[in-house]
Amino acid sequence: MRDRVRTTVLVGAVAAGLALGAPGAAFGAGPAPGPLPEYRVPEGARPVQGKPSSADAPLLEPGTVYEDTVSPGERFYRLGLDDTSDVYVSAVVRPTKGSEVGYSDGVEVEIMTKEGRRCPNPGRAGFAYDPVPIGAAAVRRVREDADCRAGGIYYAKVTRTAAKDSARGPWPVELLVRREPGLGGAVPTVAPSVWPSASPTLPGAEPVARTGGTGFNDARALGGGVWRDDLRPGQTRYYRVPLDWGQQLGIGAEIAAAEMTKPYGSAPGGLTVSLYSPYRGLVDSEDTSYDGKQAAVTLPKTAPVAYENRFSNDAAVRGTGVAGWYYLAVTLGGKVADFTRDATPVPLTLRMDVVGAPGKAPAYRESLGAAGFGVGSADRTAAKEGLTGPEAAAAEDDRSVMRVVAGAGFGAGLVLLLGLGGWFLLARAGRDLRNTP
Repeated sequence: MRDRVRTTVLVGAVAAGLALGAPGAAFGAGPAPGPLPEYRVPEGARPVQGKPSSADAPLLEPGTVYEDTVSPGERFYRLGLDDTSDVYVSAVVRPTKGSEVGYSDGVEVEIMTKEGRRCPNPGRAGFAYDPVPIGAAAVRRVREDADCRAGGIYYAKVTRTAAKDSARGPWPVELLVRREPGLGGAVPTVAPSVWPSASPTLPGAEPVARTGGTGFNDARALGGGVWRDDLRPGQTRYYRVPLDWGQQLGIGAEIAAAEMTKPYGSAPGGLTVSLYSPYRGLVDSEDTSYDGKQAAVTLPKTAPVAYENRFSNDAAVRGTGVAGWYYLAVTLGGKVADFTRDATPVPLTLRMDVVGAPGKAPAYRESLGAAGFGVGSADRTAAKEGLTGPEAAAAEDDRSVMRVVAGAGFGAGLVLLLGLGGWFLLARAGRDLRNTP
């Protein structure tokens, strides 16, 4: 098992080009074989079946990833909430390959009381041009609505909307509930009115090779710097960036010229860049058309991560209310294949600027580690080394094994030394007795 863990990390690192920009890393050098990689579901995800009525809704537990399918319409799930924690329920819908989607198609997530009242802060995400995974998250905040403060039974409702001409079949959906502990001291309730909002100053260093993941579960870790990848038409790459309290993030994405098969062509929404919060709620998204020539998208610099951001009326500010891994999804539109060689990857450059030193965390009553929020030393190491979540977990497991081995080795060595010392003393005592007159 341990050998397999080490092999997994090593193979993942090599496949991701983690030679950290070593010369000779080729992008777009030839046709990419086979179909586009599918969204990676985490190991241990539990199957669940949402119900069209709340009466038989299955229970979702915090910290567990669930897999279900959703057709156009509503699905209900049951929640057991306390009276001190904020709770986030996310749904990531994954259209089947070749599905037709329209602007009115999407997914909405909301949290309801058992009396049927909707808690504030539902989440919605819609499709633009392509049938790619999209995520939305609803939030229950104990201090925002008296109807949603009490502990007890609540319901999460996931609604998939689809136009008449859109795909109607069931699609996989990934569900995740996260519980954020309450604060032990004074709780801020007013959003900041002023914060540094100038356009990001993006770095211009030499790019380092990092291959993005297929979704939230295997997103490739990045930090500040310039990163190099590639995209095929219809493909979405995922990346993750640790943002601590007080830090801001600037993001720019560029795609270079493609190998054209037609003299003219253009794809609206040819390049789309979307930023998601640690609880998989959409923070911001921008897109631009692409005609096979150089194109770029730059997102506005995020607000500094702050607890009080969650009370803002601005959705982008509200999405930066907790520290943790922020996710970046970059999509090259499927229509780009109409005028380029769709098997030939298009070079992608990401410019990331993490602004500010980590600040002091709010006074939570419990550790944030189990909740999946916050930034620790292991997260910063993963970003520096460019590890996905599974690779980081495997590396930590490997380090734990080495610590145990080292500890056992030290203990065995100490026992051996003590034994040798005792043998030496006994031998010396024997000699003294024999030499006594």
